[in-house]
Parts: sequence; structure tokens; C-alpha cells
Amino acid sequence: MTDHPQGGAARQGREEDARFRSALGAGGAPHETVDIHRLLVASVQDYAIFVLDTTGHILTWNAGAERLKGYTAEEIIGRHFSTFYTPDALDRAHPQHELRVAEAEGRYEEEGWRIRKDGTRFWANVVITALRNDAGELVGFAKVTRDLTDRRAAQLQAIEDARRLAEAEAANRAKSEFLATMSHELRTPLNAIGGYVDLLAYGVHGALNEAQLTALERVRAGQHHLLMLINDLLNFSKVEAGRLSYIIAPVRLADVAGAVEPLIAPQAAGRRIAIEWQDADATVVAAADAARAEQILLNLLTNAVKYTEPGGSVSVRHFLRGDRAALEVGDTGGGIPADQTEAIFEPFTQLGRTLTSSHEGAGLGLAISRELARGMRGDLTVSSTVGVGSVFTLSLPRS
Repeated sequence: MTDHPQGGAARQGREEDARFRSALGAGGAPHETVDIHRLLVASVQDYAIFVLDTTGHILTWNAGAERLKGYTAEEIIGRHFSTFYTPDALDRAHPQHELRVAEAEGRYEEEGWRIRKDGTRFWANVVITALRNDAGELVGFAKVTRDLTDRRAAQLQAIEDARRLAEAEAANRAKSEFLATMSHELRTPLNAIGGYVDLLAYGVHGALNEAQLTALERVRAGQHHLLMLINDLLNFSKVEAGRLSYIIAPVRLADVAGAVEPLIAPQAAGRRIAIEWQDADATVVAAADAARAEQILLNLLTNAVKYTEPGGSVSVRHFLRGDRAALEVGDTGGGIPADQTEAIFEPFTQLGRTLTSSHEGAGLGLAISRELARGMRGDLTVSSTVGVGSVFTLSLPRS
């Protein structure tokens, strides 16, 4: 005759009660206590909880154990708990050793790989606790297992991310140190070239004819261009390495514009670019490093003149906006596509660069300028329309 399902469950419960009472020894616990304990353990879904006899064979099995390990109670009760151990785990520490530790110390805990019925592995936290009767005699072990696979994966990912970050930071430091060293070493001979060109041009070694002077000017222009590139590399390496310091003080933006105007005027005149200096308001004062602000403005104006066709115009104005003081450089150049307005602030990026491009430079000016702005708790942004022009805005804390 086949048991009714409820009758089968009741019979399994009575069998587990008997195993619990047997494990507790003669006299045992009251039937009601055992029954309540069995029901409590059986209801737990997130932990595999089961009892072993003194040799490690499974006496009880809860719903959490079935969910985690894949075995039903009928399939697993009576088998040794080493069933759940992967071959490498068995090689590393035999399960009987774990029972000996639990018996001697009262408790054993570890984390390691375990295996399910279907052969898949999971990372488990395992706690084995010795069970003793009133006389202090060992009667078995309680075993609790938690699935920590997701947590371990997150920990390993965090470790890997930290390793990659450390490697990237080390690589950046090495790159910055290399750039700084090379920039310094290259500037020394270039400065010497400039000095000798000046001596020749002044006639120290004798008068030069017109063709020789023209050739010297070309040497001087090449030397000046290389020196500018190397200075950009040096500044960039300092910015990346965080070795730049800032002297923050009240700075009138009108004074910043006034300091830069004579530096950009020859370049603008050579390309027939008109520069309009607007709003020379002495009350617009920023909390900034004056030298850094001048460097940013010079970079912006150099780019504006370079990318504006001859006959075009560039405007410079400064104003207050809330708690910010702003310098704005606009041009009538070709503009920047919307999908490239952030890319131009990346190092070594030049819009429309080709092997035959006439736009010289290393593509570091805007990257350096934005970092300098942010180093002064400001920012550098751009708005642009293709075919119309661009507007770069340096915003700084208001003083």
C-alpha cells in the first residue's frame, strides 16, 4: 500500500526525530523540543543545515541543503559528507580532519570549493560544531553551509580592479617621469641652438648676407616650434604626475587679458586675424593662479588663431556669472562636430589632423588647460557650431 503524501512526510519527520534523539543519547531531549528544532531547521532556505554522526555520515537534511546541494533527503541521508568535496579540496584537507578539529576545539570553520549533485562548484562557508550530550560525550556534529560564490566573485573582481589600477598608476608615473626627463634633456641642446642662432644673427662671427639671415630665421622658427612642443610635454607630465602647485589669490581677469595680448598679437597679425578685446571690467576678479590663468588664455587664443581662416576674427571677454568669474574666447573658425567636443580635451588630440595637416602642435594645449582650470577649482568648456565657430569658456571661483 502506498503512503499518502502527508503520511510520508509525517513518517520522515518521525524518522528524523528518532535520529535526533538517538544522537542526543539515552534519555534524549523531550519529544516536543526535538520536534520544534526539526521544524525550525527544516524551514530555513538560505543555509544548508544538517547533522552528522560521529563518523561524518549524514543523519538529517533540511530544505536549504536540498536547494544548495541538489540532493533530496532520501538520496543523501546515510552518505558521508565528503560527497560534497571537490577532488582538490579532498587533497588539501581530508574531511575527517575537520571533524577532529571540531571535536577538539568545539568548532571548525573554513571557506572553500564544494560540489553539487550536478557537478557544478560553489564557494562555501562551512561551519562544523561538535554536539555533546549532558554527560559531555560526543554524539555527532551540526554542519552549516552558506553559498558565498557571488561574494567571492565580487571580492576577486575588486582585487583584480585594484591590481589593474595600481599597474595603471605605476605606468602613468613611469610615463610622466620619462616625459619630464626627456623634456629637460631635449630643452638643453635646443636652448643652445637658439643661443648660437642669436650670436650669428647679431654678427658676432661676422656679417651675414640676406640668404644666410633668411636661413637662420628658419632655424630659429624650427627651434622655437620644437621648444614649444617640449614645453607642452613637460607641462603635461607635471600635470599628470600632480607636481604642479598653485598660488591662489585674487586675480583681475582684465589683467590676465592684458598680459596675454602682446604675446598673441604677432601671431594674429601674421594670419590676418582680428582680435576684439571686450568688457575690460576691473571688477571681475577670480580666485586663481595668475600665471596659470594666463597660460590657459594664451593656449585658447593660440588655438583660436590657428584654426580660424585668414581674415576671420577672435573675441575675448570676461564677466561674472553667479559665484563664478569667466573668461570667454570665441572664434569664427570651422567649428567642432558635437561628437568631438569632449575628445578635443584628450591628450595628443587635434581636430582634423592628417600627415599633411598645416596645424602644428602636439595636441596637448587643451588637455593641459582643462587640467590647470580644474586644479584651480574651475573648469574649461566649449560650445561650437560647425561652419560658424567655437566659444571656449574658462570659469573660475569668484573672489
